[in-house]
Amino acid sequence: MASLALPSLNSLAISRLHSQKAPSLNSSIPNISTFKHPCTAAPHRSQCGVIRMQAGEEDFELKQMRDMAAAKKRWDAMIREGKVKILTPKEAGYAIQLSNKPLLDVRPSSERRKAWVKGSTWVPIFEVDNKFDVGTVSRKVSNFMMGGWWSGVPTLSYDSQFLSKVEEKFPKDAELIVACQKGLRSLAACELLCNAGYKNLFWVQGGLEAAEEEDLAREGSQSLKFAGIGGLSEFLGWTDPQRVQAAREGWGYRLLYSARLVGVFLVADALFIGAQQVGRYLQDIRSH
Repeated sequence: MASLALPSLNSLAISRLHSQKAPSLNSSIPNISTFKHPCTAAPHRSQCGVIRMQAGEEDFELKQMRDMAAAKKRWDAMIREGKVKILTPKEAGYAIQLSNKPLLDVRPSSERRKAWVKGSTWVPIFEVDNKFDVGTVSRKVSNFMMGGWWSGVPTLSYDSQFLSKVEEKFPKDAELIVACQKGLRSLAACELLCNAGYKNLFWVQGGLEAAEEEDLAREGSQSLKFAGIGGLSEFLGWTDPQRVQAAREGWGYRLLYSARLVGVFLVADALFIGAQQVGRYLQDIRSH
């Protein structure tokens, strides 16, 4: 069987899958806390801090790459062995209509509230983390800096009650269609459900984002394709679903987002000029 087509590592970094613990990298990467860098003098402490931060980010990226490589192998094997069967969105729609198979929507509330499949059951495997403790705030800042500002994807946390919630709604012998927005989190959910004893699992390849309007009965204010976009990329129309929509609708659609792009540049230019003026004003105050 061909290898599964998974989203890029950039999108995975934002999703932050924590379902599996990665192998330790301590044996291959120096511990930054014990690494003796020559810049130990007081005037250079900030430079040392930047070096430590950069090393930490590189360590995190390497860890994620190893996490995802291991997960991909497990998921490939899971489908190759027939433990989880693949459905396209159109096939999932037929299965729901003709066989009355239930669809388990494992997306977070930030995506679910925009659009959902009619009659689907919602049990998120990852949910928006609304806590504001020290650890969560640090993760929120990291998520924003790593692309949340562009994609609009919030900080997500694994719901440790996911399995028990599914078990309350579906018996182990249920024929269950599992879907998320892009097809990644639903694979993680399928793995958990399979290990818990569910034997009749169907995975929607490509997620709900791959569904055409006629494939699935939809409810909500937006198309299923647009439920996973946000941030500045959505505002500027630079997401894949919006590009496809622009190609279909022509220049009117493109002009709208071109105008928004011009507006962003004008605002940025105004802020830059304002910052320069404030800097000159403060410099004048100091000189006097």
